[in-house]
Amino acid sequence: MLKTVSTKIAAIDFTFRNSPAKIIANRNSAEIKLAGLTISSFEEGNEYEVQYWIARELVKARIARFREEVLLDSSKLYKIQWTERIQTTHQISKLPANFYPKLRRYLKNQKEEVTKKPQRAREYEKDCNLTQDIINSRLKKIMSLASAPAQTRQALENLTEEEAFLYKRIYTLISEWRAQILKTGGKD
Repeated sequence: MLKTVSTKIAAIDFTFRNSPAKIIANRNSAEIKLAGLTISSFEEGNEYEVQYWIARELVKARIARFREEVLLDSSKLYKIQWTERIQTTHQISKLPANFYPKLRRYLKNQKEEVTKKPQRAREYEKDCNLTQDIINSRLKKIMSLASAPAQTRQALENLTEEEAFLYKRIYTLISEWRAQILKTGGKD
């Protein structure tokens, strides 16, 4: 059975929430027990790896902070957008790991910041425009790849999991459409 887009993205998001994330302790903290889960104690300045959802809670509680390379920001989005724009239609650059789950969270956080600090609205709008440009560039490339003959594994290796799902669905649809258009033996 074919998965729906929302089901697939929800599954990817679930995997992301449970994937390891690197944090740095802001302060010493004793062992934490959560609903049958024990998180070891933290020492200020040390780096730890915990599941993303746990890391997010520790960051909210100001016990820790994410490592800088874990998070997206405007400058990273700009670099990604620039890279996508300079490549040809058949070149898709490799995105950072978990790009789309991180992007959704980054934009959500930016939107929440705007409600607290309205002066940040322009930055949020700029990030939304960069995001749309990245998505549109990659969609055009995926459409181009999907409408061409079957691609090699190498040509598709830079697609994210979400994009590979989309590519397969579009490729299948286009292939079926072509076969029906060229089908002979119909009624005259």
